[in-house]
Amino acid sequence: MSLSALQPIPPGVANLADFEAHAQAAMNAEAWAYLNGGAADEITLRANRSAWDAIQLQPRVLRDLSGGHSRVNLLGTELAHPVLLAPIAYQRLAHADGELASAYAAAAQGAGMVLSAQASVAMEAVAQAFATEPQGGPLWFQLYWRDDRGFMLELLQRVERAGFTALVLTVDAPVHGARDRERRAGFKLPADVRAVNLGGLKKPLDLQPGQSALFDGLMPRAATWAEVDWLRANSRLPLLLKGVTHADDALEARKRGASGVIVSNHGGRTLDTVPASADLLPRLRDGVGAEFCVLVDGGIRRGTDVLKAMALGANAVLLGRPYVHALAAAGAHGVAHALRLLRDELEIAMALSGCKTLAEAGPHLLWSARK
Repeated sequence: MSLSALQPIPPGVANLADFEAHAQAAMNAEAWAYLNGGAADEITLRANRSAWDAIQLQPRVLRDLSGGHSRVNLLGTELAHPVLLAPIAYQRLAHADGELASAYAAAAQGAGMVLSAQASVAMEAVAQAFATEPQGGPLWFQLYWRDDRGFMLELLQRVERAGFTALVLTVDAPVHGARDRERRAGFKLPADVRAVNLGGLKKPLDLQPGQSALFDGLMPRAATWAEVDWLRANSRLPLLLKGVTHADDALEARKRGASGVIVSNHGGRTLDTVPASADLLPRLRDGVGAEFCVLVDGGIRRGTDVLKAMALGANAVLLGRPYVHALAAAGAHGVAHALRLLRDELEIAMALSGCKTLAEAGPHLLWSARK
């Protein structure tokens, strides 16, 4: 699979939010509802954005910032900046090049990428795209647990052979959320878009009369801490848990040998009324201590959001819907442009806050009326 011809950036795009209208025009209504919808009343979806807006920066001035930079170290790898592309399924719904375009763009811009298990492009093609840019960030593979250990073992081996450097187990979505917007739109995957890395059919439910399809059928197949232990024992790759919102769960992950957690409410797509990621982050950081790896996603739109996340204790952030908007609007060129905009905004925010490196970012950068 090769990339389409380079597409121009739409006129008037000055920030990540500007891609949204162009993306909506490029996608059909059903796919748009799938990508942008949240669970139930979408309270968490909206809160993710408003929580970053509510945090205020308190800059320092007259500091010597010569030699400053946005580099960070993440699980032993130095990144040019602390931004990774979050795992988003079925990106060929947004653009014919799908995840391949996102991979080329991320690698070219020094960003990391977490490939969804439900990607619509083969993992080997994505890994090959990353291999073309030695300065690219880390390439991780996101897993949903499937209750077939033979299948899971084959998948882990394939992931390692392809060259991925970490596993990300999503733990907050054992079942789908009640995504009303998506259901109203009547979303169904088109025939030419599928999860190409997940061959085979899931086992059918075997229910007795009166049993619940959810609690007696699906939940016995869902991952528990035992499956976390199994993944640790059957893969050499570092394991991070995505969808952790409680400090006690983050502590348990650390105890069981996970390399990190991703503070996430699944972009507001699973359980509605979960707190915003920005509000959850400092509690989890306080709970696990300074040395454990903690990332965050949900509502990131601006370089100031990235700086705020780092000040609250994140080691890096994951960018979600905005890069798929850029993908829909302008393919690989759009994603690369979105990442460059975000990095430029981060560096501007650092300079104007008196923050020479992200190692210096901390709660002192954030305004509190209680100070």
